[in-house]
Amino acid sequence: MKNYYYFLGVEENASEEEIKKAYRKLSLKYHPDKNSGDDFFAERFREVKEAYETLIDEEKRKAYDRGYSLKKKSIRSDFPPVIKTFSVNKTNVDKGDEVIVKWNTQHADVVKVLPFGLEKPFGERRFKITEFKEGKFHVVLHITNTKLHKTAVRGITITENKTTLEEMMDTPKKRGVLFGKIYLVIILIVLIIIVLSRLFN
Repeated sequence: MKNYYYFLGVEENASEEEIKKAYRKLSLKYHPDKNSGDDFFAERFREVKEAYETLIDEEKRKAYDRGYSLKKKSIRSDFPPVIKTFSVNKTNVDKGDEVIVKWNTQHADVVKVLPFGLEKPFGERRFKITEFKEGKFHVVLHITNTKLHKTAVRGITITENKTTLEEMMDTPKKRGVLFGKIYLVIILIVLIIIVLSRLFN
């Protein structure tokens, strides 16, 4: 069962006004029109909208709270949480490439795959990476057994492929080599022009 309170970033005892405020903020942040229709933001927007529509309705919220409470109790375990598998289909990608992340866990009642949020104990998610931070994109699996207050974490770093020019510009030394080559080419072109002009004059 999805954790609607987590989707909105509010406590389980949040007031109606707090829920409305959180929804307004997140709906603007994730709205597809503000993010070029990106699938990742569109999915976050749908989750936020679904959470708001449930929690803002008094009867729906009561029914949800009952079901969520029972669900948490039923999946709690006396064993510490275990990450059985956590993987992506590729770790070197170009901007806009689709990546598949898969995970399988045991003995955890709270499972988060960041930056996506709460997920089932096992599954997979497809997404496109549109932005990197310093050429890196991090995916983190964070699982918790709230009964034992035990947590397990594992991360994967996905690296952006670089073009030849970007690689040449990566360090001052490489930039110097690149500019040196460009300078030599310019000198050669000038010399060729001078020689040709003398031949035809």
